[in-house]
This record gives sequence, structure tokens and C-alpha cells, in this order.
Amino acid sequence: MGNKIIIYDDDRDILLVTSAILERKGHEVVCREDCRHLDEDLETFQPHVILMDNWMSDISGVQAIQHIKAQEAFKHIPIIFFSASSNVEELAKQAGADELLKKPFDMVTLHQMIAKVTS
Repeated sequence: MGNKIIIYDDDRDILLVTSAILERKGHEVVCREDCRHLDEDLETFQPHVILMDNWMSDISGVQAIQHIKAQEAFKHIPIIFFSASSNVEELAKQAGADELLKKPFDMVTLHQMIAKVTS
């Protein structure tokens, strides 16, 4: 059985493509276009990995990651920060993300990163 993965991204195309590919690899995926129900999502779904974009309508990915990492119940969940921002490395470090992935990315790299953070 694969991992449980939540993807937070405001781009529906990225959500659709990425989730379809991950599901084909046996992962269970939940997609969200915003972080409005972040705590509820984590509590209910209990993901093994989170993929977090930076630009969303309600709060930034940096803020969402900082919120997650500040909570004892969720701080152990590996978070892959993925963004097309030119300063993605700086943002990922500021957020406290476990890994970063620059957009556009290839699926092989994504699968390798998921394997790395869940091993």
C-alpha cells in the first residue's frame, strides 16, 4: 500500500495531474485548493506526506508549514514545499519544510522525494 498524501495547491491542473499520477503508484491522495481546513484535513486524513505550494488564496504555504510544524500532533509529518517562486530555497527554509521541489518538476523526482521522506 502507498502513502497517504495531501496536496495543497491553488492550481487545479497541478492537483489533477499530480494526484492522478500518485494514485497510479498506489498512493491515497487528497487535494485542496486552500488551507482553510488545514487542521481538520490533517486530523481526519492523517497523511504520511504533505505537498505544499506557496501561493494560495487564504494563507501562504510558508505560513501553513509554520503552523503545522508548531503543532506537536503534526510536526512529524514530512512536508515537501513546491513552488515556481524564484526564491523557493529561501521560502522553504523560512517555512521549515523538510524538502523542496522547484516547479516545473518531473514525476520521477517527486516519487524519489516521497520515498526519501517516508523511509
